[in-house]
Amino acid sequence: MAERAATGGTRAALLVELLRAGLERVDGRRCVRAALAAVPPGRFAAAAIGKAALAMALGAQEALGGALERLLVVCPHNQPGETLGDRPGVEIHKSAHPVPDEHSLRAGARLLSWLEALPPAVTPLFLISGGASALVEVPIAGVTLDQLVRVVRRGLAEGQDIATLNAARAALSQIKGGQLAARLGGRSALALFISDVPGDDPALIGSGLVGPAPGGDSIRRMIVASIDMAMDAVVEAAQARGLTARRARERFAADAARLAVQFTHELALGEAQIRVWGGESTLRLPAAPGRGGRNQHLALAAARLLAGYPDLALLAAGTDGIDGPTAEAGAVVDGDTCGRIALNGLDCDESLRRADAGTALAAAGALLRTGPTGTNVADLVIGAKLPARLAAS
Repeated sequence: MAERAATGGTRAALLVELLRAGLERVDGRRCVRAALAAVPPGRFAAAAIGKAALAMALGAQEALGGALERLLVVCPHNQPGETLGDRPGVEIHKSAHPVPDEHSLRAGARLLSWLEALPPAVTPLFLISGGASALVEVPIAGVTLDQLVRVVRRGLAEGQDIATLNAARAALSQIKGGQLAARLGGRSALALFISDVPGDDPALIGSGLVGPAPGGDSIRRMIVASIDMAMDAVVEAAQARGLTARRARERFAADAARLAVQFTHELALGEAQIRVWGGESTLRLPAAPGRGGRNQHLALAAARLLAGYPDLALLAAGTDGIDGPTAEAGAVVDGDTCGRIALNGLDCDESLRRADAGTALAAAGALLRTGPTGTNVADLVIGAKLPARLAAS
């Protein structure tokens, strides 16, 4: 994973290293490979759908080898698919995220026909990660693509939490909310999930694309990666460096600016040198938003509060490597960030009001770019309380 973060010198480098430790723990390729290592011999066909689909598919290929007879992958347009190799039975479909489009409908139709064509002796294997909600869809009768798009855009603009938005999506779908599982008609299957939702509930991941069917089914479900696993890895990495570290026990889910206040307050008043939070913030967008996403907004809101605190710094990033409609995962900020923004003729308050945090943070050299991460367990926020001499040691 290649990182870019210019803010804060060695302290920023430390925060990025800790982020990397969290991402490695929940890497889709590694987690799927480990989960399938003990699967009894058999014949398998895998459908990998979501932001981490390619990584999860690679893990399945490595674990199952020739026993994996068919592989259907649906992933976002911006992810390369050549890593899976040119093998018989492998299909890769690029689709839309976070708003569905015609590719999503074609991918949904292909998913159904692919499942219907599986031989009875082959066990279906589902590899599901966040992003599946938009990537595949088969709307209920009478619902158009335009209606689906409006529901999603409204939810994003209003800052709806992921559970609320996914419930709205499932209500308009023929395959979500457990309906795909019902189509298996009691057939045995295995589903592995990388969770980006509260409670790691398969009924919510990907809007319940492989959630429990009404009345039950014969699918064995396993969560192979979650935000808790990522936070634990960050704490362990910090402690291995001789630092005191503390992680939140509850997943966060609130307005990004409000969370910035909470996190900087806990960081400033607490004794731990490293603090870790995990979850997903919300952001209500104005009519014409600028550049950025919820993590950049949270980071910029925190930067205002960090001004005058030379020992504090904070990283906020999407574990999928994407923050809103940008190529950045988030940002790293400290007490000097707003000053650098001002020197470039921009105002932090105005940037937040316009939902244009990305422009301001770019001016300060504070944006963080990871590229595709192979996972998606919501967002990580990591705070450091370190004087410069300790950060450099």
